[in-house]
Amino acid sequence: MMENEVFASFTFYSTILIIKMYVLAIITGQVRLRKKAFANPEDALRNGGLQYCREDPDVERCRRAHRNDMENIFPFLFLGAIYSLLEPSPIVARIHFLIFCVGRIVHTVAYLLRLKAPTRSVAYSVAQLPCFSMALQILFAVITRW
Repeated sequence: MMENEVFASFTFYSTILIIKMYVLAIITGQVRLRKKAFANPEDALRNGGLQYCREDPDVERCRRAHRNDMENIFPFLFLGAIYSLLEPSPIVARIHFLIFCVGRIVHTVAYLLRLKAPTRSVAYSVAQLPCFSMALQILFAVITRW
């Protein structure tokens, strides 16, 4: 399976993105602890009392970044896997995967650090370009072979 250069590249960048999502989940948990803002009463009771079962803007920012990752990385995983089966140019495929990966990392950093607009929007948009490209190539391959 890893003899396929495109799939190996896809696997590398996908794994980086999954690790980034795990790190973001850990950051969210740490912010919850630091801000004493727990989603569940049992967690609040364990950490000081029911008054800490509450929302916090910083925790919500982390959660939004994580949700945005799920909304974008999961489709990339599907598209990239199918795209890898189309036998695209390894260099072109790697560029697709790299652009998406870097775009998502910049998006998360911009979200968490509250970087000046339009940094986050640009990162989001740039990361969508390779997904759109892969989706079109997949559709074209399916339509022409159907």
